Amino acid sequence: MNYLMPERLDRLAREYALGTLAGPARRRFERVLQSSPAASMAVDVWRQRLAVLELSTVPKQPPEASWQQIERRLFGTPQPLQAPSGWQRLLLALRGLLSGRTISGALAGLLLCAVLVRVAPGMLGLEPRADALPASYVGLLLDAGGKPTLVASSRRQGRQLTVKLLQPLAVPAGQVAQLWALPKDGGAPLAVGVVPASGSARIALPDTSEKLFFTVSQLAVSFEPAAVPAGGAPSGPFALIGHCVKVW
Repeated sequence: MNYLMPERLDRLAREYALGTLAGPARRRFERVLQSSPAASMAVDVWRQRLAVLELSTVPKQPPEASWQQIERRLFGTPQPLQAPSGWQRLLLALRGLLSGRTISGALAGLLLCAVLVRVAPGMLGLEPRADALPASYVGLLLDAGGKPTLVASSRRQGRQLTVKLLQPLAVPAGQVAQLWALPKDGGAPLAVGVVPASGSARIALPDTSEKLFFTVSQLAVSFEPAAVPAGGAPSGPFALIGHCVKVW
């Protein structure tokens, strides 16, 4: 089976990032991840898409009146001396389970379902999926400690590169963060543009990504006194570096 076919890779990466890919299928895909930068990058892209689901919820104790109202709706007004029925015992047990901190887990589950229905109904089979990754060049740059710091992506025939900082970049005073494209044959680095210290930005490209990045295997960032023009070279070591892969 060719796991790197665009639609298949996108589906497997999505299910892996979501945690729904299980059993032998998950183990086979993990072996693919060990040998394929494209597969690893596809998973990273989906993890970023799903990052919106990583929402924290504040533990909240349901008001006593809420449980009493639920009990009245389900069982009517309880008799003072009547032993609790099986349903009432179940409700009391649930009441204990959902008290205190555990209510946050339940709310998180409900929130997850709500967000999926709202922003990604295709994941739940509610409508045909139309969010397959477009053919793109994608780079994930790491800092010296191996922490993901910058994501760069551009459509295959696009003329702009979108960059997003995953954590602030400590750019020395009086310098800029210069992005470089590193050819796979070890040739001279190509100056791409200046990236911000935080947030995101779009960098205009002089040609299509296909022509600029076709022979590029890595992207990197160095700190320079000013933006480096075409034909320039890095003046110091790279602060960030990572693979640039084709996702199609």
